[in-house]
Amino acid sequence: MTARKALQAEEIARAIESMAAAIAKAEPKGAGLALIGIRRGGVPLAARLGALLQRTYGAPIPRGTLDIGLYRDDVARVHPVVGPTEVAFPIQDLPVVLVDDVLFTGRTVRAALDELMDFGRPRRVYFAALVDRGGRELPIAADFIGAQVVCGPDERVEVRFKETDNEDAVLVVPAR
Repeated sequence: MTARKALQAEEIARAIESMAAAIAKAEPKGAGLALIGIRRGGVPLAARLGALLQRTYGAPIPRGTLDIGLYRDDVARVHPVVGPTEVAFPIQDLPVVLVDDVLFTGRTVRAALDELMDFGRPRRVYFAALVDRGGRELPIAADFIGAQVVCGPDERVEVRFKETDNEDAVLVVPAR
């Protein structure tokens, strides 16, 4: 089985613009809105959403990064390599958008919510994912989705961003 391109760069750009518009509609004043990207794929997506929302609101949007490695439900089995978490602003009583590239089982989002609560109690937590590929194992849903990508159980979705991978593409590739 070979990789197939599910989304081209132009489609990704349109999806991100649509997500930013939906976020602005949900939080029209943007007061205190913060974006927190889940490391790895959520970070460049949060940056792009932040740039679009900054134009909409006319003010910078605080951004942070979560590394959920120590919050995984399989941490004892996989011994993850943990990167830095950077949330340099208070989230207490703010609307926060957790951002990731792909929503699959829901386990990453569950871990991110656990870690986020260590920083305070947001007024509201939204979840934004560029791609929803289905296959939930937990009752988790995204508030803002760029695209639905259908793939089989022997496939996975790989999102590439120019900032980290030198191209914008969403691929469906064989599972490892």
